[in-house]
Amino acid sequence: MSFDPLLGLIGQTPLVKLSRLDTGPCELFVKLENQNPGGSIKDRIALTMIEAAEREGKLKPGGTIVEATAGNTGLGLAQVAVRKGYKLKLVVPDKMSLEKILNLKALGVEVLITRSDVGKGHPLYYQDYALRVAQETPGAFYIDQFNNPANPAAHEHGTGPEIWQQMGHDVDAVVVGVGSSGTLTGLSRFFRRAAPNVEFVLADPAGSVLADYVETGKFGQAGSWRVEGIGEDFIPPLADFDSVRHAYRIPDEESIGMARQLLDEEGILAGSSSGCLVAAALRYCRAQTTPKRVVTFICDSGNKYLSKQFNEGWLIDQGLLQLPQRGNLTDLITRRHDKGATITVRPDESLADAYARMRRHDISSLPVVEGEATVVGLIDEWDLLLAVHDEPENFRQPVSNAMSHELETVAPDDDAEKLLAIFKAGRVAIVVEGGRFLGLITQSDLINHWRHRLR
Repeated sequence: MSFDPLLGLIGQTPLVKLSRLDTGPCELFVKLENQNPGGSIKDRIALTMIEAAEREGKLKPGGTIVEATAGNTGLGLAQVAVRKGYKLKLVVPDKMSLEKILNLKALGVEVLITRSDVGKGHPLYYQDYALRVAQETPGAFYIDQFNNPANPAAHEHGTGPEIWQQMGHDVDAVVVGVGSSGTLTGLSRFFRRAAPNVEFVLADPAGSVLADYVETGKFGQAGSWRVEGIGEDFIPPLADFDSVRHAYRIPDEESIGMARQLLDEEGILAGSSSGCLVAAALRYCRAQTTPKRVVTFICDSGNKYLSKQFNEGWLIDQGLLQLPQRGNLTDLITRRHDKGATITVRPDESLADAYARMRRHDISSLPVVEGEATVVGLIDEWDLLLAVHDEPENFRQPVSNAMSHELETVAPDDDAEKLLAIFKAGRVAIVVEGGRFLGLITQSDLINHWRHRLR
């Protein structure tokens, strides 16, 4: 371990017994890796990989580190790099949460975003892309967590002994996910020596190939999943599955639902990969006929996913949450006004207020609402341009001076053809029932509705 006062805080994370979820006959403990300084289990490997590179002379003072990451390894590397004075370039897939990207940029990292829908061998696949960046950057060191032996070593010599000590040398099973496979391989090595009877359980996002490989030794083409950080479309070179006795395929809905349940019932703010692990751990625990002591991980904090799994609008857009269906056009409204989800503006607010709200929520138009639910207008960026027209003082004008009064309203029982006519005219549809504003329907809402009907 480093003697740096901050980096020295990595590891020795708390272990907590879950008490409010149904764990069957078992006791389920979670190791709170979100308590590491960088907020995730990946702090451990970031430190060990960088310090191993320093010892081996592969990383020179002031040098540049390059890595491919789904986020948390990058955040761990960024924190260590800041403390040790290294530059960092990271290639990340585009499904990574906005919070992680902004966090990395705040730490001074050069973030290169690439596609998440391509496989190994494609030039834009994040690992192949990162290797190319490292080769093209003079003096850069590609840290390569997927092939770096210091990755599993962090868990073999750190995480494993901590669990063993904290559990009083009484562990029956450990539930892990696999990304780079460092956690599984390192813990397997430790427990093979300390307690060979400990079972390992794989939590795998549905769509990943790893559960298939564990069960059959073979795998087909990978699907897609929204959980970040675990699951793969190939077998990581460092992976050691010999101790894995069970594998559970966890759908995104279950992973994200469990992460939300952890917060609701246990008060633990966890990310989607943690939801996947706890969901698999609960399946394992409930399947047992005798009491067992089971350990899994809160890999990182849910504060990195507030725009995703804890955002009702995102869940609806992704088809992971469905509001009560009425069989009419209200089913297409993803942000219902009566649920407090629509961003609106009052007619007496200033144009500056309206513009600030558009920017804050990354939208280009706002319904103008009077009272609780009466729509009196609509204001968009074009209205703002015309009203301000290079006269900054005009931002002080009320919204009522610039809003459009020509509203395209639909009733819940209107048909989709009316929506298409509104969209063809370049407008958005305002759904009104009995004079009350219910919400907006945009072109993307309709497309999303049709897309989800494929399932």
